[in-house]
Amino acid sequence: VQLQASGGGLVQAGGSLRLSCAASGSISSIAVMGWYRQAPGKRRELVASITDGGSTSYADSVKGRFTISRDNARTTVYLQLNRLKPEDTAVYYCRLARYNGQIYWGQGTLVTVSS
Repeated sequence: VQLQASGGGLVQAGGSLRLSCAASGSISSIAVMGWYRQAPGKRRELVASITDGGSTSYADSVKGRFTISRDNARTTVYLQLNRLKPEDTAVYYCRLARYNGQIYWGQGTLVTVSS
């Protein structure tokens, strides 16, 4: 399984970005796909996730501003980032978890929010 993340960039505070993560390879039995982020000097944290059944969850810090979604094939997951804040600056990673417990990570995409 390969995960290709894209969509990061530099944006001013209050702006928007849309991240994409496309899964390819031996894709089957996907349980959860999600986005994590890691800011400099901080631990990687969960931002948002979507289960096989379509249930979503969000970190408190992004609720109401970020939206996770996926395509009909359930192989691409998106993260819409609205009303961005400087504290959202981080490398964003997509993650795929299969029902058998296997975990895969994408390469990360940098989001920089200027004040």
